[in-house]
Amino acid sequence: MLLVLRPTLPAVLPGYDSWLASYHQAGSFLRWILGDTTESEYAKTGLSGAAMLLGAAVAHLLYRRRSRRQGFPISYGTGLWPWLTTSAALGLVLSNLVWGWTIPATGIWQPTFVPFVSVPPAVVLVYGAGWAVALTGAVLGAALTTPVALLVVNFVCNPLGLPGVIGSATGMWVGALIAFTLCPLLPWMPRPLTAANPQEDDPADTESRDRQGPVWVARRILADFTEAQFYGNEWASAALILATVLAFVLNPALPVYGSGMLPQVLLAQVLTAAIGVVVWRRKWAQNGWYPTFVPVVSVAPATVLTLGGSVQVIVAAAVVGALASPPIAAAVAKRLPAHFHPFIGNVVSMTLCTTVIIVLLKALPGF
Repeated sequence: MLLVLRPTLPAVLPGYDSWLASYHQAGSFLRWILGDTTESEYAKTGLSGAAMLLGAAVAHLLYRRRSRRQGFPISYGTGLWPWLTTSAALGLVLSNLVWGWTIPATGIWQPTFVPFVSVPPAVVLVYGAGWAVALTGAVLGAALTTPVALLVVNFVCNPLGLPGVIGSATGMWVGALIAFTLCPLLPWMPRPLTAANPQEDDPADTESRDRQGPVWVARRILADFTEAQFYGNEWASAALILATVLAFVLNPALPVYGSGMLPQVLLAQVLTAAIGVVVWRRKWAQNGWYPTFVPVVSVAPATVLTLGGSVQVIVAAAVVGALASPPIAAAVAKRLPAHFHPFIGNVVSMTLCTTVIIVLLKALPGF
């Protein structure tokens, strides 16, 4: 349907290339920050970011009211959504203020988004609410994750022709390892909320352990689209996807870095999520949470953008990514110290699986 709509409407929103070129202007800068909130899903539009945050706010309000319509409780039912989003947003602003000069200096995309989906919200989930925790997470995120990601993207990924998600994810797990080593040494930081896995202690909802019929599967596929932000909620995900589709209709040269490949990327992501949720549904039942979202925001879209949107590429990326990425993420997470947030396992898996799968597929005929 998107491919049918694409040529029928004139471009309304500015394209990605002109947006990138005008990054230093106030309006573009603010839209870039909003777009960074959905960078992990490869959406990258200000419209998508604003809609996702609005959807997440609705989900949090419904959670506070204990509404049956809340979907999977946002941020794993911790009630920390306002604080983790505040910390993530502050980290994102700092990242752009401190490291944004790399965009006009190079003229190409740079991973300024990484704090929003890594250290700041993870620190809040481990240490709890409060300005001391939120500000600490924000500063550590901008000071640690972004520079590492910049180095790997510009001096490893770009020269070798590898997708930027490999560098971005590397910045996240390297920065997180340093950050969670430092946090206990900081005198103003409280004790961790729990020594256990915060995601497993707060199952998405009771259906995760009980009923897993078609409706649950569909909801879980949708919710996986905002797991990277630590939301994991259908309201936030639906708003994100609908706004991204609208942005594509208004200008196909805006989402997904102006590649025009939103239909192929979105198809690969949905297929990946569907395979992952169905294959690993018993892990969901046993643990209350399982990292089926990992290939949705890494292997699937990165493979399509690197190797093209052919059927064989989409299917191969979806199948291999869904089968390999979640168990690797879970295995790494289980081996982390108690006060290290398990998201580190997710981003390690993104780095490993995206690199290996793309390199292997490139070597095969037909890809």
